[in-house]
Amino acid sequence: MTQMKTQIVSRTCIKPSSPTPHNLKTFKLSLLDQLSPAIHGNMTFFFPADVAATTDPDIEFSRKSRLLQESVSDTLTRFYPLAGRLLDASTIDCNDSGGFFIEAQCDSPLSDFLSKPNFETLDQFLPTTDPQTMELSKGSMWLIKFTKFNCGGTTISVSLTHKIADIAALLTLLKSWTEACRGLREPTLPDFTGSSLLPPREIPGMSGSLNIAGDKFIARRFVVSASKIAELKEKVISMTGREQYYPSRVELILAKLWKCAAAVVKSKTGSFKPTALFQAVNLRGRMDPPLPDTVFGNFVWPFAVFVEEESDLELHKLVQSMRETKNDFLNNKANKFRGEGGFSALMEALKERAEIFRNRKELVVYKCSSWCKFPLYETDFGWGKPAWMTSINKLVSNTISLQDTTDGAVEVLMTLDEEEMSIFERHEELLEFASVNPSIDV
Repeated sequence: MTQMKTQIVSRTCIKPSSPTPHNLKTFKLSLLDQLSPAIHGNMTFFFPADVAATTDPDIEFSRKSRLLQESVSDTLTRFYPLAGRLLDASTIDCNDSGGFFIEAQCDSPLSDFLSKPNFETLDQFLPTTDPQTMELSKGSMWLIKFTKFNCGGTTISVSLTHKIADIAALLTLLKSWTEACRGLREPTLPDFTGSSLLPPREIPGMSGSLNIAGDKFIARRFVVSASKIAELKEKVISMTGREQYYPSRVELILAKLWKCAAAVVKSKTGSFKPTALFQAVNLRGRMDPPLPDTVFGNFVWPFAVFVEEESDLELHKLVQSMRETKNDFLNNKANKFRGEGGFSALMEALKERAEIFRNRKELVVYKCSSWCKFPLYETDFGWGKPAWMTSINKLVSNTISLQDTTDGAVEVLMTLDEEEMSIFERHEELLEFASVNPSIDV
């Protein structure tokens, strides 16, 4: 297969369709936003060509691009902080500087890429990997790259600052933007009450992000079929008793991946190492009263599960530990991250985490986010739903992301040290339940 190449055709700054009112020019972030890193996350959607279309592909691409740019402008009026620029760790200057839109063309068909998705090649579709784009965009919080394949298929890659948005906030933005692009008169509105629920404070130099260092790490994709998940579930239930509880798909898959990863570390170092798994939780629905899904910003916090002894790496023990630790977090901690006591609760949580890392130098840490049940495959700009979507982490090692597929399976995106990944992706126990980077049908 020849090397896939993309070429940028245009770069455009997109301003809001209406100016931001003077009384909204200064936007205060929440405390959780304040603790979040000022980096861009990305999500890329792949759309097949319309085989029934009679329009010239270039004309059709131009039509879609115009709709996307007009709807971005319209959406920036509702999501006005995204058109601004970060002033400091807790403030956005809503100056209507705008978002950034890039058009590009790829010299290969979409099917070539989806036959064996390559995460190095995926870089070509991201708006943030082009130095000239990042220089011209001048601190833009929202960038979009729209790429046409030579078959007429397209990608839409969205890059959004993590400073003001978690995955649930991104979904609110996508819902509102796609509704505008499809011509709905009243697209979804965001709720910007985050800073009133958890006001920012003076905390210089502190971060809520959890970074696992890695000089050279790589990403790999695995898919766990619905039938394999069912097998795992029956296995765990038979060990714990049906009356205990039914383990979730997320618990089962994370337990299996974690067990395999720990085995790889042992084979590499010669001995078992204590290990921890941090799993992010969306706090919106866990608070009392629950927050609306449309509350914009960062409302996630991780709970940690620890394994001190190798004997505790049995699948059913890991699943039980995850469930017990999560229930404890939800029942006793999640609702504290708001109001008057929110600052104290967060500072205590950060202190606990810092002590763990300070006192446990050999602890091997993994970080997980689950996007299962999020309607990512419902993303429709007016020309159908995506054949595939993905989000690639370029910054941190030892991460696990889970998301649904369209056929009931679960897709895993995992980053590990290069040496560990070379062992992990050939691990016999892993290959018994997961496929390595299978092709995607267009």
